[in-house]
This record gives sequence, C-alpha cells and structure tokens, in this order.
Amino acid sequence: MKNKILSLFMMIVLAMFMTISCTDQFLDTEPIGKAGIEQFYQSDDDALKAIMATYDVLQWGYARDWNSPYMVKTLPSDEVNAGGSSSGDQPPYQRINDFSFSAENAPITASYQSFYYGVYRANQVINNVDPSASAQREQIVAEAKFLRAWFYFELVSMFGGVPLNLKDLAPSEYSQPRASVADVYAQIEQDLTEAISVLPLKSEYPVVDSFRATKGAAQALLGKAHLYQEEWSEAAVQFDNVISSGEYELVEDFSTVFLEEQEFGSESVFEISYVKDAGYDWGNFPWGTRVQESNIHWQLTGPRVDNYTDGNGTGLRGGWGFLWPTDDMYQAYISEGDSLRRVSSLLNEAELEARGDTMSGSPYQYEGYIRVKYGTIWDETSDENGQVPDLNYGTNIRLIRYADVLLMAAEANYHTGNEAEALRLLNGHNSALLGVRERAGLEPVTSSGTALFEDIKEERRLELAFEGVRYLDLIRWGDAPRVLGPRGFVEGKHELFPIPSDELRRNSAIGENNPRW
Repeated sequence: MKNKILSLFMMIVLAMFMTISCTDQFLDTEPIGKAGIEQFYQSDDDALKAIMATYDVLQWGYARDWNSPYMVKTLPSDEVNAGGSSSGDQPPYQRINDFSFSAENAPITASYQSFYYGVYRANQVINNVDPSASAQREQIVAEAKFLRAWFYFELVSMFGGVPLNLKDLAPSEYSQPRASVADVYAQIEQDLTEAISVLPLKSEYPVVDSFRATKGAAQALLGKAHLYQEEWSEAAVQFDNVISSGEYELVEDFSTVFLEEQEFGSESVFEISYVKDAGYDWGNFPWGTRVQESNIHWQLTGPRVDNYTDGNGTGLRGGWGFLWPTDDMYQAYISEGDSLRRVSSLLNEAELEARGDTMSGSPYQYEGYIRVKYGTIWDETSDENGQVPDLNYGTNIRLIRYADVLLMAAEANYHTGNEAEALRLLNGHNSALLGVRERAGLEPVTSSGTALFEDIKEERRLELAFEGVRYLDLIRWGDAPRVLGPRGFVEGKHELFPIPSDELRRNSAIGENNPRW
C-alpha cells in the first residue's frame, strides 16, 4: 500500500496541470510527453492519477523538511518543549513553542500553503472528472471532496476564516477575500455529506488502498467539524454512525497502536502513509535525490544521544532532540495512575536506564523524559541496501484514530445531556464496547456534570498525547489562557495562528490579519 504513491510526482509531470505557450519561434512546439489539462481527466486512469496527486500533498505537507503542520500544532501545547541542540536550533519551531512567533514564521506559512496546494489539487479532480462516467470516477470525486474538506478543516481551525476557492482561478482572480468561519464550515459539511453517500466502507477497500478515504473517515471528520462548532447533537449522530458501523475497534494492546504492525489496523480511521526506503539522503540534504516518501521529522524529534543500539533497551535510536515531553505531561499520567499508556508514550530517565540506555550531557530544554510515541524506532527506518537509517522513517501519521472518535463522541453526548452514553464511551466497562479507559487498564469514572466534562478532557490529554490535538482542544474549550498563559499564550491573540505575511502581500483582497497580529 505504501509503495502505491511512490511515483506520484512522475505521474504529475507526465500527466497533469499546465500547458506552456510561447511565442518564441524556437519554443513554439507541441511538448512531448506531457498532456495538457484539456487532454487529461478523460479516463479512469487519469482520474486515479489525479486523486493520488491530491493524497500526495498530505504525505509531503506533513513531513515537509522543517515545516510540518504536525509540529505547528504540537509545539504550542503543554505536552512538549521544542528542544534541539540549543536556543538557536530551528528558531521558527522554537518560536512557536514559546509563543514568540510572528506572521513571518516559516512553518506556519508552509502549513497554510500546503493546505492550499491540497485544495487546488482536490478542485482539479472535482471540477474536471465526470462522476457519471464510471463508478470509479464517482468514487474518486467523492475522495477529492473528502480531501478538500480535510484541508479546509485544517485551515479554518488554525487560521479562522480563509479564502474559499472552489474552482480554477484566472490570474485576475488570484486575490480572494476571506470567507467567514461559518461559510468555510458550511462548505466542509457539504463536501463531506456528498462524499459520505458515495465513499466505500473501510472493509470494502483492498489492502493496497488502505490509505484512501472511507465513509467512516468522512463521518468522523463531519462529526469533528460539528464538534468544533459546538453543534453537539449533529456531532453525536456522525460519531455514532462510525461507532455503530462495526468497521472499527480499539486495539487491545495500546503499546502497539503506533507501530508499523498496526498501520491501517482496526483502530485506524484515516492516516498518512510513509515508507522507509525512499526520501532524504545526506548527499543532497534536505531534499534528497529521490521522491520524498518518508518522514524525516521523527529523526528530528528523536532523543539527542548517541548510544542507543539496534534492538536493545528502548528500541529507539538517537535523534536531534526536539519535542521533549514536559514534566506537566508526565505528572498528568502519574496523577491518574495511568502507567500503561504512560510507558508507551514517554519514559523517565530511570526507566530509560533500567532498559539499558543512558542519557548523556544536558540536552536543551530536557526535563527528564523521553518520548516513545512517534519515536525513532529502529524497525521503522531502513539501513538496508546502503540506505542511511537516520533520515527515512516509515512511521505513518495517524490523523484520525478510533479512540479519538470515542472521546469526541463522549464529549458530544455529554453536551446533549446523555451522560450515561458519555460514560459508556469513555469507560467501556461492562458493555459490548471496549472503552478508552478500559483499554488503558483504568477504573471507570462515575462523575457527572462539569466533573464529567473535566474527566473527558483529561482522558483526551492522556490518550492523545503528542498527536497534534491538545493545543486546539485547549483553545476550543477556553482553557488555553489558564493552561498556556505561563508558556506565553496571549488571550485574544493566540486562539488563531496569523495569516502568513506572504499571503497578505500577494492577496490584495484578503483584508486584515487575525486579531492582534
């Protein structure tokens, strides 16, 4: 399945976007080996290449050298310190971590741009592929609508109202005003509703296509869109559709959830696929000599030590020391007595040494803890056939997990007044459903009212640590000023990332930036 998208860039070059016109007599020839847009999208195979190119934006965008949206959404949380070799190592990431970033911040700019690359490619499919021509093309258009909704959800949740581009724009139309938050969400809901009616169930895909959008993924994202708008009843309905489908279940052993063996497993609703044998190399760093299909960020965020050995101790290899877990995150696990998930998410130094590994020196912003979830796992990179193992990780990014769906469903049901269902989804004890706390080996909570809501929030913190959801959770709950204020969060400003200065310079119609930017 992972190799399915290895040749995407070649497909794009051969088949997709632009024709070139030139009045120069020496260049005014028909290009060989390229198809103009008017000749493309005429077959099922054309449509398949186009949708693969849209998925490729996910793969490239989230692992884009030092400009990953995963990092942008993780660094401002109370889960991690930026780390690195010193205060001068990757300053754009460090400024996100301490809230000193500006509208010129490169990773924020790159995230914004990546999402619009995705929107553009999704629009190409939606506007040029005829869904009535075949069942395959109908499904591909539905996948493109899901992906467009995904990119716009990322944009609206991070930046607020943004330009809503749904068609090919002429150069005279490139400057577009910001749509309202409500209008962006309305388009997300429309795209997902239309996609749900067509997309296959997860079980209906062959294994090689496991990375593609499913009905359950679209329902989960639609539920999340309603949740972020505090449309509790609508959110609960969509999450129940996912839960009652029978397509998903929690993996019993939490320690395996983020390993290669569980990629696209029973808990996977939607994830980005990576491989460990194609991507960066030291000879032409950072871009590499081949198509980038691996994830270099796990190397960036691995522990900055040299004495980890293949297959021993933690099973981790040394990295470049970003995303050190905070003591606050560690203490949250300790307070809950949550040892099972903790040791699969982070280790303290004594546990590290007990496994035969040793920290050396005084790493920058290190508080005594090593992150295991999304760690530099030896088995998830490659040292075969001369490949340099410390650059190319095949670990997939889990964008939607079933555990997340259960917890969002618990939150939605709590707000509708259905506390019994919220407790069932949260606990799972004595029911047909394996709940999040039951899987974690924790006793069921029995709280009610606001105390129950606090329990749900804390469960999200423990279950979803280091997955890029904590920061936006704190913002939508209104907890960010209290929790993140000591780290630099400014109320009335940091609820949204700034629209990048590059966009403001290029788009004369976009108007003012977000408040206080």
